[in-house]
Amino acid sequence: MDYKEEDYLMLSGIQHFAFCRRQWALIHMEQQWDENLRTVEGNLFHKKAHDGHSSEKRKNIIISRGMPVFSREMGVSGICDIVEFHRDDMRGIALQGLAGNYLVCPVEYKKGEPKENDADALQLTAQAMCLEEMLSCSIDKGYLYYGEIRRRIEVVLDEKLRQQVRDSFEEMHQYFRRKHTPKVKRTKACNACSLKHVCVPQLMKNRSVKQYISARLEKEEE
Repeated sequence: MDYKEEDYLMLSGIQHFAFCRRQWALIHMEQQWDENLRTVEGNLFHKKAHDGHSSEKRKNIIISRGMPVFSREMGVSGICDIVEFHRDDMRGIALQGLAGNYLVCPVEYKKGEPKENDADALQLTAQAMCLEEMLSCSIDKGYLYYGEIRRRIEVVLDEKLRQQVRDSFEEMHQYFRRKHTPKVKRTKACNACSLKHVCVPQLMKNRSVKQYISARLEKEEE
């Protein structure tokens, strides 16, 4: 099904969702936000990657910065840090106003270093899937640029990543429709979360009032 524009989710939210469903809900549903050193540095790093939508040409590569993208099929919209268009007359697609054909390649900038989870790769894959829908093209790879190591990491956009993206956005839409903020189990990652004082993950261990009353009634019946 195609989503209405007013129901679009933020594409970048998939990274928060992959890290922690509760963090995503607090930010994107409850509009809660709290800065820490990592988020401030990350915002400044992205500002260097793009400041408004612009493009430039370097030999056979056109570089577009801050390019808006969307997907009616997934119901998302967002901004790509960088989209590169590589001249390839045999395999590429035509671009309006330009001679020749081009291959499309998204590049997402991250301040830190490569992570063990797929959160960054999912965001990059989601960008590629939006571009494919918008430009009627096929994108088989993209790149994650990490400021900590100052180099790109190639990401093969395989079907496993694509299905994770589809499943994640569908689950996110379900939470939005239900207006439900999920609970989570406390992990070591909670210590680095900018929302730990809003989320208060240690309280997740406590029983709800309903659970407490049920337990008391069961004890009285024994």
